[in-house]
Amino acid sequence: MYKEGFIEVTGGRVWYQKFDENGNGTPLLVLHGGPGSSCFSLQVLKALSKDRRVILYDQLGCGRSDRPTDKSLWRIERFVEEVGQVREALHLDEVHILGHSWGTTLAAAYALTKTSGINSIIFSSPCLSAPLWEQDQKRNLQKLPVEVQKTIKENGTTDSEEFEAAIEVFAQHFVNRMEKKPEWLEQRPPEYRNDEIYNIMWGPSEFTVLGNLKNFDCTEQLKEITCPTLFSCGRYDEATPETTEYYSNLTPGSTFHVFEKSAHMPYIEESEEFLEVMDDFLKNIDRK
Repeated sequence: MYKEGFIEVTGGRVWYQKFDENGNGTPLLVLHGGPGSSCFSLQVLKALSKDRRVILYDQLGCGRSDRPTDKSLWRIERFVEEVGQVREALHLDEVHILGHSWGTTLAAAYALTKTSGINSIIFSSPCLSAPLWEQDQKRNLQKLPVEVQKTIKENGTTDSEEFEAAIEVFAQHFVNRMEKKPEWLEQRPPEYRNDEIYNIMWGPSEFTVLGNLKNFDCTEQLKEITCPTLFSCGRYDEATPETTEYYSNLTPGSTFHVFEKSAHMPYIEESEEFLEVMDDFLKNIDRK
């Protein structure tokens, strides 16, 4: 069964979709990456709906959600509030949360408000420290051809064609390593993205964090997350295995998994294994 609609949140309406094949498992709420992206690429997660409701939504300002012009809305505190409003509207009293990339930043910030009813959190390709993320990208950059490194370092805040080409090389190494991307992914409408949100919250590129998330770092608080957690990433991920495992080690009783053939999008690059790992984790929690 499939349903879609809009939910009123602070600043406007967010668009959501709910997949439900009448499974009895605890619902899964998915928080997409970005900031300023959409849940479009995460459609594969609907396969988990055979055992539970799966809810995806486009955060305010991007995808199919409203696009208010008030720039003061683009801060993590409002997005945290938005998660709670989505849960309330959909009656998600008990919930698993899966965040990907920036979605893990949001998931951690939300969990650290000590809200009730979170049965588990999946941190997929996590960014839980902006300073660590920036350091990791500088190290990743050193693995690329010298000319690519030079272009990115010298043009890190521009929209030049040379910079875009260099970023594409970076993406082929650390974002999605598939030689041929799925046709449905290539059809993602470019207007779903909102670069203004990305620039305000993050900055001009992955390598230059100048936005209001610049000092975000919740590593010291990870010990306060007491629900079951799974940390996962690709072997060649922007969210490096070393840093992802570091986060996992800071979180009591967490599980850590690396997808050996993937970069930042293992849910597409190794979708079968990704779904299997997620399904096993969620079912184990539901049994307890």
